[in-house]
Amino acid sequence: MDKANLHELIKFIQESIALIKRRFEAIQTSDDFLANDEGIDRLDAISMRLQGIGEAIKNIDKRERDLLLKVADGLYWSKIIKTREIFTHHYIDIDAQIIYEICHDKLAELEEKIQALQNISK
Repeated sequence: MDKANLHELIKFIQESIALIKRRFEAIQTSDDFLANDEGIDRLDAISMRLQGIGEAIKNIDKRERDLLLKVADGLYWSKIIKTREIFTHHYIDIDAQIIYEICHDKLAELEEKIQALQNISK
């Protein structure tokens, strides 16, 4: 993903958000992720997409930090990048409740910020 350009990274993030939203539709509580194999598959798939989003944002941050800062402060983006580090290096520590909260409480805000980023990068 390191060689992708800004617009490809934004498109990847948007596609990932759409996939996460679709996969999350059947989840009502964090326990649904752990209830059966289908839930665990959803948890794994969503986690991988969240990791990919973090990686894409990390790459954008390296190249276009000023552009990111036009949409949200550095702390916002830093939290996403740090979450990516957990997915990458501490996968065993991933908690279904945390994934649930990201999907339920934070994904829509990220989607809005990525749309704003796309709009200002044209």
